[in-house]
Amino acid sequence: MVQSKKQKYMFLAFCLVPTFIMFAIFTLYPLFSGLYYSFFDWSGSAQNKEFIGLDNYIKLINDAIIPDTIIHDYFLVATKVIGIMIMALFIAVALTQLKIKEAPFYRIVFFFPNIMSVVVIGILWTFIYNPSMGLVNSGLEFLGLESLARPWLGSETWALPSLVLPSIWAGIGLFMLMLMGGIANVSKSYYEAAEIDGANEWQQFWKVTLPLIWPQIKISILYIVITTLNGSFIIVQVMTGGGPNNSTHVMGSYLYQQAFVQFNFGYGATIGVMILVLSLITVLILQFLMRRDKVEY
Repeated sequence: MVQSKKQKYMFLAFCLVPTFIMFAIFTLYPLFSGLYYSFFDWSGSAQNKEFIGLDNYIKLINDAIIPDTIIHDYFLVATKVIGIMIMALFIAVALTQLKIKEAPFYRIVFFFPNIMSVVVIGILWTFIYNPSMGLVNSGLEFLGLESLARPWLGSETWALPSLVLPSIWAGIGLFMLMLMGGIANVSKSYYEAAEIDGANEWQQFWKVTLPLIWPQIKISILYIVITTLNGSFIIVQVMTGGGPNNSTHVMGSYLYQQAFVQFNFGYGATIGVMILVLSLITVLILQFLMRRDKVEY
């Protein structure tokens, strides 16, 4: 059936307009609202807002806690990227290349944390780190390593590193599946040709598997970075609340404290603008650093 141009445009509008409306409501409106409120002194609930220009941004620059929150965020970014990618890649290769009979079962086991709420994961690991009856200290005492037991989430030194393990554990499954999908699309003929040329399994991994699944690796790294910079505050809020003594505050948790605990909504919006800018800069830099020639197969 031949369609007129009007019918085609009507069909495109029918498909695109609802999507654009949802995007405008849930993305563009909060984005520009946050930018707008960053120029005001507002509690978030008061009827009147006082325009203060760039005062919130000046306060941001002079805030002694802000540099620490940025460092904490990028510490989590670095440790999560390294930890998740190494573990996810190892498991993905093992389950696809080693012909393990129980592979479907292991896929479910490793993916299970991804279907759990971050709040539930935070509460679970809070109990694991409990200094008196948690599994970590109990295990150390069982092994005769009582000297290593400590209040993990109550220590300014160990509280932030203690958040790394639950963050990695919660994220492995999704990226494992992404990498498994990439590995499954690599033709077996490449491995056969490499084997004929004398390449061992380790060389096949570095010379065949890794280059051909680079797009999946790149997407995974970018996704981890974006979700960490914008969403790590949830597990921080649940497990430590930013403490002790602000030693685990990330940008998002500090935003929450300023906007919804101390009712400095305008300053909280300013922190949100900073998160957006840093996220964009980080992604652009990573896109530049991870660019590679396309490998066709």
